[in-house]
Amino acid sequence: MDRRRLDDTAPATATARGHTLIGGDGRPYRSGVPGRFGGYRRGRIYGRLDCPSALRHIARGNYVRHRVFFADEATALAAGYRPCAVCLPLRHRAWRKGEPS
Repeated sequence: MDRRRLDDTAPATATARGHTLIGGDGRPYRSGVPGRFGGYRRGRIYGRLDCPSALRHIARGNYVRHRVFFADEATALAAGYRPCAVCLPLRHRAWRKGEPS
């Protein structure tokens, strides 16, 4: 069963047709390969898939409904997301200072 959201996109998880990733324009698209980075739509944060902070939130049952995935960091930045301070501390510091990544 393909459960679609109100905006007619499938949840950001693997489906029989592939994976749903977010593009640089912030719109979802189908991909044959999984994303390398995960993000939190409400906080506009992206990080590694093994981020301890994200995994804690997921374990508590939070975060999952608003989870998105990106093919790479450049795409996450182009979509307006910022680096996670926990799993990408150097990139987060550079982002705060306004330095290019």
